[in-house]
Amino acid sequence: MVAFGKKLKETQIQEWQGYYINYKLLKKKVNRYAQQIQVGQQDRPYVLKDFAIMLDDQIERIVLFLLEQQGALASRLSDLGEHHDVLLQQQDESRICELQEAYRAVGRDLLKLLNFVEMNAIGLRKILKKFDKRFGYRFADYYVKTRANHPYSQLRQVFKQVGVGAVVGAISRNLADLQDHHGSYVSIYDQPALSHLDPIVDSIKAAVNRLSHSTNFLEFLGKHAFIMQDDELPSPSEDHEVEKRYHFMSLLLNLVNTFLYMVNTYIIVPTADNYALSLGAAATVCGVIIGSMAVAQVFSSVYFSAWSNRSYLRPLVFSSIILLVGNTLYALAYDLDSIAILLIGRLCCGLGSARAVNRRYISDCVPLKLRMQASAGFVSASALGMACGPALACLFQTNFKIYKITFNEDTLPGWFMAVAWLVFLLWLWISFREPSFETKEEIVPQEANAGILINYAVENGSTQPLLLNPEAKQVDENEDRDYDDSEESAEIVHKPVTSIVAAYRLLTPSVKVQLFVYFMLKYAMEILLAESSVITTYYFIWSTSSVAIFLACLGLTVLPVNVIIGNYISNIFEERQVLLASEIIVCIGILLSFKIVTPYTVPQYVGSAFMTFVAAEVLEGMVIVVVMKHTMLVALMKLMACTLLTSCGFVYSSYRCFTRPNPGVNLSLLSRVMSSRLSRGTYNGGLLSTEAGTLARVIADGTITLSGYLGVGRLLNATLLPSLFICVSSIVATCFTYNSLY
Repeated sequence: MVAFGKKLKETQIQEWQGYYINYKLLKKKVNRYAQQIQVGQQDRPYVLKDFAIMLDDQIERIVLFLLEQQGALASRLSDLGEHHDVLLQQQDESRICELQEAYRAVGRDLLKLLNFVEMNAIGLRKILKKFDKRFGYRFADYYVKTRANHPYSQLRQVFKQVGVGAVVGAISRNLADLQDHHGSYVSIYDQPALSHLDPIVDSIKAAVNRLSHSTNFLEFLGKHAFIMQDDELPSPSEDHEVEKRYHFMSLLLNLVNTFLYMVNTYIIVPTADNYALSLGAAATVCGVIIGSMAVAQVFSSVYFSAWSNRSYLRPLVFSSIILLVGNTLYALAYDLDSIAILLIGRLCCGLGSARAVNRRYISDCVPLKLRMQASAGFVSASALGMACGPALACLFQTNFKIYKITFNEDTLPGWFMAVAWLVFLLWLWISFREPSFETKEEIVPQEANAGILINYAVENGSTQPLLLNPEAKQVDENEDRDYDDSEESAEIVHKPVTSIVAAYRLLTPSVKVQLFVYFMLKYAMEILLAESSVITTYYFIWSTSSVAIFLACLGLTVLPVNVIIGNYISNIFEERQVLLASEIIVCIGILLSFKIVTPYTVPQYVGSAFMTFVAAEVLEGMVIVVVMKHTMLVALMKLMACTLLTSCGFVYSSYRCFTRPNPGVNLSLLSRVMSSRLSRGTYNGGLLSTEAGTLARVIADGTITLSGYLGVGRLLNATLLPSLFICVSSIVATCFTYNSLY
């Protein structure tokens, strides 16, 4: 392994060497500070101030040189533009070819400049991490917060790359124009899909992509996205292996599995109370009926997570079969007049939850360039399934028998899903292509040998990683060997945890708070959804169709809300600000839902329900960025709880840090502070968040059933009180850890 200082020296452009970050000097300074503090020569405030000034000087030199080079490139492009107009009129083929080559030369120089920025970004991340780890300070938080948000910020120049984008656009447009000079007047701005990308433009875009994933962490300290992946971007060779495993039809089957499972989860919600009554149970037993699926998910999440380490096809086949059996039992329970058979059927459905496999497939088998779209597809499939489930229920308002088997509004959801899973099983068996796991296993040892210590400081409670980049994966361990890292081996840092208890021990207070927030929002949403049929029937005498339409409308708000958050709100406010504001709105929504005065009106219930649900969506959606960024927590940070849907924000933020889409607030912040040891293996960070969300659903559904013993008239307030208490507790916990969420 080559130390970063040595690698920086070997790869830097000689004529620019005076403008690179002086990593060697900064590293010596860190060790000198350590000696001075040890003997009492300097105090903490002086060290922080002095080191901040040194970094300011380094960054100023880098940025001014960067602007100078961008200006030189712009000047060259301006000169070429004058020749461009003349040559297009003359139609001189030889001179046009010369001009094309001149534009390519500018592109090659731009590539050199991008490499310059990237190496300096890596150096800055590494020295900040080293400083925090050496002294146990949270200096990185302070430095980035004060520099990146300042109106005259030079630090922002490193990751904004506005000038770079303008240069890339000029090169692309002119090369396309020269290539189409025989009568074509189509601009790349009018029809981007028709533009002819020159190889040099492809290389530049790849470099910008790579750079954006590393420098974007300066602004958000590690913003991640929905589908968890490795905490580093894959190397070109690794991404090439992923492309070999990629199969579009297999990806489509995973998305269909996601959609069908969400439909299966919510298609019975509008009729669960009626079904319980028809079997001689109380209406509030609907909480047990709905929640039994979540109970089984607590266990299925673990074994499906482990199973996906060895295969994707076999767990999906098993999932489809057990869901087919579970839905058949659910439907037959009516004619067998057995609440036990009904509950066993729902438990089987929960045991067939393969969402961990779906997310893992996207993380491991979809190339990075397509992963954002695939993640968005996963979220969209979840949202659509959540809305379609209740909507389908209102279509089953019929009652007939075939060979003593009853088909009515209670049993048809089960029969419909049984047929759907049978069709899916046949399609899966015919079309799914199992990726090669030999290739995947060959990549893992390379990653382990790379000795990444990106999140080592996080595991010790000191800081978060900045400027994650594939280059760091190759140089992290030896860089620290000279000083305080010799006692830690890369194998230990990378070794996955082997139990839930071991995983929990790695959680910092910030992570625990985010998991608690995730628990809270899942609890509040489940209370709202699961008891909606009972509440609306008791207070408003709604029919099954009315309840189904209401729930479908709630589900349809998911994508629009997160698009708004991703495109607007997250560009104005910090994730932690949106997180806290959303928690407060959820709290207000819960308060407005209480029945205090008589009569209890439809506008009060519907308005407070939408407020609670939408705010909870924002919490879940904005959560997804930092957890996952190209997030790369290897398993898609499996951070989408296997229950409701994760919001688009998570997805956007994960894979579109460069364009700054919605960074899933809760999951986003969670990934930011999660240990790298929780990014792989069976007991990963995604599993923890999944278990937190599933446990919340189980407790919420149990609360509904227990509260039913007080009577339906008291059910609403009895279930809202625990929601209010948990929500207030999460707000208090967030306030205590607010500064650590930057």
